[in-house]
Amino acid sequence: MAERLTERGPRGASAERADSADSTERARREREHARLERATDALDAPFALIDLDALRANAGDLERRAAGLPIRLASKSLRCRALQQLVLERAGFHGTLAFTLPEALWLASHGVDDILVAYPTADASALRELAERSPAAAERITVIVDSVEQLDWIDRVLAGTDAGAGAGGRGSGGSGDAGGRGELRVCIDVDAGWRALGGRVRVGVKRSPAHTPADAAELARAIVSHGRLRLVGVMMYEAQIAGVGDRPPGRTLRAVAIRAMQALSARELLVRRRAVVDAVQGVLAAAGRPPLELVNGGGSGDVELCARDRALTEVTAGSGLYGPTLFDAYRSFTPRPAALFALPVVRRPGAGVATALGGGYLASGPADAARLPRPYLPRGLRLDRQEGAGEVQTPLLGPAADELAIGDRVYMRHAKAGELCERFASVHVLDGDEIVDELPTYRGEGQCFL
Repeated sequence: MAERLTERGPRGASAERADSADSTERARREREHARLERATDALDAPFALIDLDALRANAGDLERRAAGLPIRLASKSLRCRALQQLVLERAGFHGTLAFTLPEALWLASHGVDDILVAYPTADASALRELAERSPAAAERITVIVDSVEQLDWIDRVLAGTDAGAGAGGRGSGGSGDAGGRGELRVCIDVDAGWRALGGRVRVGVKRSPAHTPADAAELARAIVSHGRLRLVGVMMYEAQIAGVGDRPPGRTLRAVAIRAMQALSARELLVRRRAVVDAVQGVLAAAGRPPLELVNGGGSGDVELCARDRALTEVTAGSGLYGPTLFDAYRSFTPRPAALFALPVVRRPGAGVATALGGGYLASGPADAARLPRPYLPRGLRLDRQEGAGEVQTPLLGPAADELAIGDRVYMRHAKAGELCERFASVHVLDGDEIVDELPTYRGEGQCFL
């Protein structure tokens, strides 16, 4: 009998702890559900909701993880100017990372300062607009390049602009007179992916063709010899670390492999990024140009890593403010769900099923279940594997479905952050226990950049 008690004791204690944790989480969810229902009682679903308490908590957590390193706000992760302004008023945030040049021009027209465009542009009209703006406005925007081919394209676009103005712009190999026009600020994007086994294995997203310090220096020399471009920054985004959760649900071996890959990649990147920055700084010094103003890296998923990298002057973050479901697979932090959307129940097909109107708000990326929205409240709902989340309807299964009636709301979480705002013209702002505002999204302001 004593042996049996000894054997069963640890398992019993573990089960009790699990039951206690589950009970605590159940009670928390019930309180949260009741709060949302009271606050949104006058709203008709579907609608989008931003919880300011959660947003502030997530911003504070990002600042803590950054340990004093300035955070550049990724605008596409919020897609709401009023919320972007609210975040940028915090001491830990400085500057905006836009995702297209037209978006950057629009933000600048509304007074947003220090905008880095994250991706190369092929929008000739937007580039011409940037080149023709006043010097003060042009100083707000930095465009990104990763190849001489892009420099040649910029040359062709600016040649038309300068010809129209009677000015003499120069090509990527030229120098000298800029036709009386100001320089365009540019940042080099260098691949931060990990190349293992002598380059035979490549891990990371397919971004810049420049990978080595020599690649970066070659591109830097082409830029400094240009008559219209001023090199001010280097960007290296390690998507294989920042964008990949190291705690995938139910996949122990995959989690071990991801953590090993990320540790090895981080070790290699810490050395290579420093070498890339030194190489570019050397080119600038040799040309008598000012040193780099910014070295950007990271994302919400690896802020701690970036805080330890002395080559960086800033880290980018944005998605962590909304706390979408993709971040549920990270060990290093747990953001609070700050962005939700509510769907109305419109059908009851049978026992254990409640069908909501709409809801097919799938996130970009590989087509897998991780890109689907997820039921949040009430607790105890799941998507139907046969239908998933649909354009016109989303069946929800589980014990909680039998408690739902026609007209009830189900609160959902998006897999990503700002993509939710492409579905709604406005977001309702919850502060404490009441709705305090309704703010237009980019879509609500008539903007759709991609």
